[in-house]
Amino acid sequence: MHSTPGAAEKPIRVVVAKPGLDGHDRGAKVIARALRDAGVEVVYTGLHQTPRQIVDTAIQEDADGIGLSVLSGAHLTLFAQVMDLLKEEDATDITVFGGGIIFEADIPPLLGLGVAALFTPGTPTREITDWVHAHIGSGSAQAATDLTSAS
Repeated sequence: MHSTPGAAEKPIRVVVAKPGLDGHDRGAKVIARALRDAGVEVVYTGLHQTPRQIVDTAIQEDADGIGLSVLSGAHLTLFAQVMDLLKEEDATDITVFGGGIIFEADIPPLLGLGVAALFTPGTPTREITDWVHAHIGSGSAQAATDLTSAS
């Protein structure tokens, strides 16, 4: 394997998004900053994004992943819409993960939709950044992982 001097691997690129009417973005900003500090290119979409806006942004930005933050309780609907739009756009190579206030009973259905991992309040940011480096942008398919119960 030969490498060009000074050539670096393409950095992981993640869209961090706040879908729906949820108006609290402190957690999303903390995760976006932690990912940036860990060498990930982050595009933060801001508040009140529709699933369509999020998917369009991810495609336009050539993102490897989408991190959704939902605190409103609408996670089942919003994650499902994002996953459906990714399929519709033939963009299922974009890995979706999420966090926020997600009820334990809702984790299996979300993973069943194809969401790769879910991080609930109290998850150390290092655990999230390590997961992103291990599961996004490598080009290999990864099994859905529920890190909320992996500890």
